Amino acid sequence: MKYTITKVVDAGNAYFTLRWSKLTKADKYEIIKTVPAMAGIFELYYMDVKKKLNLFFVGKVWIGGLRSRIRRLTDPELEMDAKRKEVLEKFDCYYRYSLTDHQSDLDDVFYFFAGRHFPAETKAQHSGRYDQILVDELSPDKLITI
Repeated sequence: MKYTITKVVDAGNAYFTLRWSKLTKADKYEIIKTVPAMAGIFELYYMDVKKKLNLFFVGKVWIGGLRSRIRRLTDPELEMDAKRKEVLEKFDCYYRYSLTDHQSDLDDVFYFFAGRHFPAETKAQHSGRYDQILVDELSPDKLITI
C-alpha cells in the first residue's frame, strides 16, 4: 500500500517516514468505500470560514480499523464530544491517514504527533524502544502540519 509508515533505526533512534493519504472531504459513503479497515494513524481537519484548514483531532486505531473510526468521528450524528460535534455541524471536515501493521510503531508515531500537536492534553505512551523518535511526513497535498 502506498499510504504506509516505514522506519529506519540507527544508533538507538527511530526515523519514521509517514506517507499520508490524500486529504479527503469526509463523506460517510466514500469513507465506507475507500478507507481500509486496517490499523493506522489519522488526522481530522475542518475548513473555517476563511478557507483555512485547522487540525482538530489526531488518532490511532489498532483494533477496528481506520474505516470505522474515521466514519464515526466525522459524523455529527454519532459524535458524543460536544466541541467536536459543534465543529462537525458547522464546518466541512477532512481526513487523511497512514497505515501500519506494527502496533509498537503505531504507538511511537502517535506519541510523536500527540506531543507535537496537543502536548498539554496527551497521555500517549511510546514503546520505550528508542532514545529518540523522529517522523518525516510525505503528503500528496503538500500539507505538512507544524
